[in-house]
Amino acid sequence: MTFVVPFDGSDLAETALVRAVEFGTVLDEQIVSVSVIPEENASYARERGWLDAGEQFDLETVAGRLHEAVTTHAPSAEFRYDTVGRRATPGTIASRLREQARDADASMVFVGSENAGRLVSSLSSVGETVAADDAYDVVIVRHREPSKIQRVDEASPFHDSKSDFY
Repeated sequence: MTFVVPFDGSDLAETALVRAVEFGTVLDEQIVSVSVIPEENASYARERGWLDAGEQFDLETVAGRLHEAVTTHAPSAEFRYDTVGRRATPGTIASRLREQARDADASMVFVGSENAGRLVSSLSSVGETVAADDAYDVVIVRHREPSKIQRVDEASPFHDSKSDFY
């Protein structure tokens, strides 16, 4: 079994990754982090902190920065990324994340989202769409806190090993 974490570098995605590592440590499960990158969309990448202001879009740079952010919290996690068209909708991105979760044979998906799973939801929420799939269980992370996350992250036994993505 595998725990999959959709990762966009946001605080909640980082927290979801740390929580997946917590669960993975206890249950001895592999962690797979998945990012979906709209091709040649520098403004999208800048909004998410993947590129600096004025920096040109470069897929390897963006993927490398996302991978680095993942290994900061989960060095042994497998990092995967997929690309979509420049103007991909949140629904397209969510569909790609769901495909990646199925391809990884996810038993659980850890979604960092303020909106996923609420009774009233936005059609534009990537987390909502990923959480709706019944092929896997879903853990919804809505809060960056509790403050224990930092202590658990620092105590993680996975800080000694590194992913072989790069």
